[in-house]
Amino acid sequence: MYDENDFASASSESGVTDASDSTGAASVSDATDTTESLNPLALDNQLCFPLYAAAKELTRRYKPFLDPLGLTYTQYVAMMALWEQDSLTVSELGARLYLDSATLTPLLKRLEAHGYLNRTRSKKDERTVIITLTDDGRALHDLALDVPRCMAGCINMDPEKLLQLKGLLEELLASFAEA
Repeated sequence: MYDENDFASASSESGVTDASDSTGAASVSDATDTTESLNPLALDNQLCFPLYAAAKELTRRYKPFLDPLGLTYTQYVAMMALWEQDSLTVSELGARLYLDSATLTPLLKRLEAHGYLNRTRSKKDERTVIITLTDDGRALHDLALDVPRCMAGCINMDPEKLLQLKGLLEELLASFAEA
């Protein structure tokens, strides 16, 4: 289990400083109960919660732009991966999207039913399923071109900070592969 020094040492290793700013003035977080700030199970002390909430909110904001395309967010990211590189195996696509085959298989079946892709068994190894875009799947690319621009209008943050955040999240994902 954690002790209260686990978070302090993790914070100092990551460059996170105490609650005062460079002038030494106390921040709003100083007003919170000291017991809560040391509680490893306090929601406000978790990295996972703001990531979860932000991901959930971003996904929700995609919905009005993806509904006209007939796509869910997960189907959209699968299509983006296939637009980048067609003819992926299910394993390759799963690795790219951080999805297991139990999640990916029904999603691919739905995209195949929409006519956006084909799933075929490899002639070299029948256990391997190759995913290729259909003409309709490739045409959907042009219909989806406005989605990133529309989403940018839904995020009220400095573009430079968004790029920094993206970089930090990519670094976080890479650290999981190293662990």
